[in-house]
Amino acid sequence: MMLRSLLYVPGSSPRFLEKAHERGADAIIIDLEDAVAANEKDAARVALARTVPMVGQRGAAVIVRINTHDETTMLADASAACEAGALALYIPKVSSPQVLHQLDRHLEPLESAANRPPMRFAPLIEDPAGLLNATSIATGPRVFALSAGGEDLATSMGAQPTPEVLRIPKLMIHYAAKAAGVLSFGLLRSTADYADKEGLAAAIREAKDFGFDGATCIHPSVISLLNDGFSPSAEELDRARRLIAAADAAALAGIGAFTFEGKFVDLPIVTRARGLLARTAG
Repeated sequence: MMLRSLLYVPGSSPRFLEKAHERGADAIIIDLEDAVAANEKDAARVALARTVPMVGQRGAAVIVRINTHDETTMLADASAACEAGALALYIPKVSSPQVLHQLDRHLEPLESAANRPPMRFAPLIEDPAGLLNATSIATGPRVFALSAGGEDLATSMGAQPTPEVLRIPKLMIHYAAKAAGVLSFGLLRSTADYADKEGLAAAIREAKDFGFDGATCIHPSVISLLNDGFSPSAEELDRARRLIAAADAAALAGIGAFTFEGKFVDLPIVTRARGLLARTAG
């Protein structure tokens, strides 16, 4: 699954929901949590039956960010997302795998009754407890991706969401995702300032170098930056193909390490090139 750009859309905003499928994002996250006022949450949940197919009509993956502040609301949100046909749940404020197991048990009979594929989970880690439990969260049921909630994470620590404050926690969550073999979403800074295009472009390049797979955004103007930034360039793809061809020729000649375009190449470099082409093909 290649998800470079994930656009948050408030679940209570028809104006944004109706246009979401036109924005070019790989995934649309219908937000029932922070972007929805308390008195509109029930209506936004009920509307999922209409909004999930609407935002996914051009093929974007549809994910629903549920509320987890109380069990009743959490399970009601999950049920509605499942019945509406959403691919996955974005689960905020996950501090341990316990909530993932609870949702897994809750969804199984609903999915069976609807004869639909199992939903996937993307836990959002937003406090120090979740940070220290990131490895066990990443290996929890149905998890396909991890992400850090930078603003809430900083707030929970009594800190400011500066790049310096967020860098190590976000990397810890990223490493937990990679160790578990799941996707890792995020930049090594807050994404709240979506108007800073130059800063965002630099942060996307950095995140790509670190192996992040994509990132969320709250404004459509960032989508093209994410799609371009997390996609390999034509030059990168061409070089990977030529390097693999050279590696295959070297292997036939009984040569392990070799020089390619003036640079030393051994197995990890060839493996990285094959992985790049495999991800693009997928």
